[in-house]
Amino acid sequence: MAMTRRTAGDYLLEKGIVTREQLDEARRIQQSTGKDYLQVLIDQTVVSERDAYEAKAFELGMPFADLDRVQPEPSAINVVKEHIAKRYNVIPVKKDGNILYLAMADPSNVMAIDDVRVNSRCTVRPVIAAPGAIEDAIRKAYGGSAADGAATPATTDGGAPVRPQDLKGSVMADVAVYGTKGDLEEDEKAAIREAEEGPIVRVANTIIQQAINERASDIHVEPQARNLRIRYRIDGVLHEMLSLPKYVQAPLISRYKIMAEMNIAEKRLPQDGRIPIRYQNKDYDLRVSSIPTPHGEKIVMRILDKTSVLLGLNKLGFTPETQARLEELIIQPQGMVLSTGPTGSGKTTTQYSVLHKLNSVEKNILTIEDPIEYQLPGIAQVQVNRKAGLTFASALRAFLRQDPDIIMVGEMRDLETAEIAIEAALTGHLVLSTLHTNDAPSAVIRMIDMGVEPYLIAATVTGVLAQRLARRVCQHCKEPREIPAADLRAFGFQIEDPDQMVTIWEGVGCEHCRYRGYAGRVGIYELMVINAEIAEMIVRRAPLSDIKEAAKANGMKELREDGLIKVLEGITTPDEVRRVVFTAGYY
Repeated sequence: MAMTRRTAGDYLLEKGIVTREQLDEARRIQQSTGKDYLQVLIDQTVVSERDAYEAKAFELGMPFADLDRVQPEPSAINVVKEHIAKRYNVIPVKKDGNILYLAMADPSNVMAIDDVRVNSRCTVRPVIAAPGAIEDAIRKAYGGSAADGAATPATTDGGAPVRPQDLKGSVMADVAVYGTKGDLEEDEKAAIREAEEGPIVRVANTIIQQAINERASDIHVEPQARNLRIRYRIDGVLHEMLSLPKYVQAPLISRYKIMAEMNIAEKRLPQDGRIPIRYQNKDYDLRVSSIPTPHGEKIVMRILDKTSVLLGLNKLGFTPETQARLEELIIQPQGMVLSTGPTGSGKTTTQYSVLHKLNSVEKNILTIEDPIEYQLPGIAQVQVNRKAGLTFASALRAFLRQDPDIIMVGEMRDLETAEIAIEAALTGHLVLSTLHTNDAPSAVIRMIDMGVEPYLIAATVTGVLAQRLARRVCQHCKEPREIPAADLRAFGFQIEDPDQMVTIWEGVGCEHCRYRGYAGRVGIYELMVINAEIAEMIVRRAPLSDIKEAAKANGMKELREDGLIKVLEGITTPDEVRRVVFTAGYY
């Protein structure tokens, strides 16, 4: 008769650490949220982190290292470099000949094990330890501080992922442990020591981890007069997530600046940095920006998921007709296709998706970007470096000597860049670029304002794609609602009966969408294809309204009309389309 495998829960029950009711409740939460029941018990302070990971070791049949009692041997510490230990949140505890015993919270993290094996040249045997205890042991073993200013990742798969449902409940314990410290000392080394203290490190990591779990695109760390406000931009809308005591401000901001390899002593000038992290088996880049404000430095971190741009054009929200017309444009051997829209409208994702579709061994694709947001295999990507003299224009000149087939220009910001891009489009290259305009027809007027001759625009630009991002209705809690058809008149809806009603869908809020009614975003598009009539109008500098009417006659659906399609299909709501599309005097 086969023996039943005993779990971590069984261990905790036998030790009298939890009751059956507490364990059953944690497992119910796991079933409804997907959160590991051991982490639920930790968050509820039913069990300590140490007991939970000792139980996990019991379940996996692995040794448990109690780092509060066992001191790592110096011979083991000496063979693993500090930055590797911090990157994966692991620590070597014992070296027996060529065998190295490595304490880690997640023994399934083969990348951590392999990296330690390569660098130590030892056979690695994982043992389980609590992640907080590992962090403390790393600080003690390696001197406690990253005093050399080296950046360390916010979190990795080597530690147990902190996935709190309640961000406040997850960080306030560490804030309380940290206590009232007052303002950060001016001495740089002292500032680094405070920023590397365990509670501050955990608070910084938890804020980043929870932002990723919430699918946020940006984290705002904002000093206020009496507190420190944390906001996430989720699906294009900012939400206040946390208010921290003022005394946490200085060490937390210094922590993020250290991680981003920024100068923590410079507080009067804006700075930029980057934090590469790996979380839940995915790689992320955090682009960090700091600016001085009256209440202290404000930090904004843009979260870039390196896999999100490889969605494919068919997953961006194009209607079949618009996608087919766009694909016809991008398979042309020459010409220029422009993407327009405000910052954060998804232009970069669209451009990368186009490049991903066009990328093949037969094509030489070059890009010039500021910054390079995602690495695309098989494509030569160049980063603007103005200090070294590498601008969009100088890179484009070099590109024309590199035998390119397709060139992507991150943004046409000035006449010089535009003229070289046009030259490339005229000489047998497909050029992709972006502009900041409200709609597709306005791109023509913008280029003329930049100083580009209209006849050159007419000869090179084959299409302009304007876009916005609207929040998707949560598919788990959406419900139908009847509204008067007259409410959709502004979107171009044709009303047949004054009393006509239309069914739309709205999210009522559920756990999946964090009770917001929305989950994810969808593109709203306006594609203007340049035909002979429009080209002739551009040459004679026709008014924008005439160009727009000609584009509509040529099959262009306006942003509001594409939004209407997605409203009627239950993908988004009228309020969302109004929020992202309509501007005063635009329609």
